[in-house]
Amino acid sequence: MRSTILAVPLLLTLAACSPTPAASESASEQTSQTPVAIATTTQLGSILSDITQCAGTTSSTLMGPGDDPHDFSVSSREVADLTKTKLVVANGLNLESGLQAALDGAKADGATIFEVAPLLDPLTYASIEEEQAAQHAGHGHAAEPADGHTDEHAHGEYDPHVHMDVARMAKAAGLIGAELAKVTGDDAYTTCGTQVEQKLQATDAQVREILASIPAEKRVLVTDHEAYNYFAHAYDFEIAGVVIPGGSTDAEPSSAELADLVKVVQEDKVSAIFSNNTVNPRLVEAVAAEAGTDLAVVQLYEGSVGPQGSGAETYADMMLANARLIADALK
Repeated sequence: MRSTILAVPLLLTLAACSPTPAASESASEQTSQTPVAIATTTQLGSILSDITQCAGTTSSTLMGPGDDPHDFSVSSREVADLTKTKLVVANGLNLESGLQAALDGAKADGATIFEVAPLLDPLTYASIEEEQAAQHAGHGHAAEPADGHTDEHAHGEYDPHVHMDVARMAKAAGLIGAELAKVTGDDAYTTCGTQVEQKLQATDAQVREILASIPAEKRVLVTDHEAYNYFAHAYDFEIAGVVIPGGSTDAEPSSAELADLVKVVQEDKVSAIFSNNTVNPRLVEAVAAEAGTDLAVVQLYEGSVGPQGSGAETYADMMLANARLIADALK
């Protein structure tokens, strides 16, 4: 990842593979009311659905398109459902901060919670900031964080936004399949997890091909919040700044932080600022207006997959759509 120190605040659809005889047997044992597994986020839900469809079973997802994982909460009925399913697939690393109490309670009541992000070589915020500091020297920005920035992150030590790196999520598919096989005793899930992993590896290659059209000097991102570190690290982008500090959409930038970001946008001749589909764009639009430059505001799919008809309904579609939107904005 090429990233400066400033800390201010498609299309490939995964086709379900044919169920194996063993998977069909497990499907017959599963009641129509109880999915074999439940995912928290829409990105994990998309991958989980591909795996369970392949194995001839069903799954469900707590969040829907447009839901922000940082502040999403569930009903008491949904909490009860977590204890009835074989596996609950969560991101972890405090991404689903509004769900944490429910997940902890379900685990205490016997639910099996499988947190994926800690198993995907997560980036620490310290390592991200070190890399940013190393990059900043060549770009002429101040070495210290902007005034008012606390250097604290709402999620803790690790960045939880692993879903912005398709290669990491491909690995997640294999891990989810293996865990489903473990809790159900059905090896079909291992096979299906591997097949979905391979399809996402192909998606990752497509994303790289799309982004390759962006020249090196244009590979600069300004985003609504600090959710694109994995994307920048994986696909060779520089993050010039963020509108909302701290890695969570719940934070509020100070006026000094916004002023510093406007200055960077102007000095670096940034051509686009990227928002996402689960966050109110008012702050992003305010920065764009204050910058007074020919600055496009481009909405990406980060917090969730897109709604029906968006072309970003699955995780693979979402990331391919993002790649195209970024490539079009930065060419």
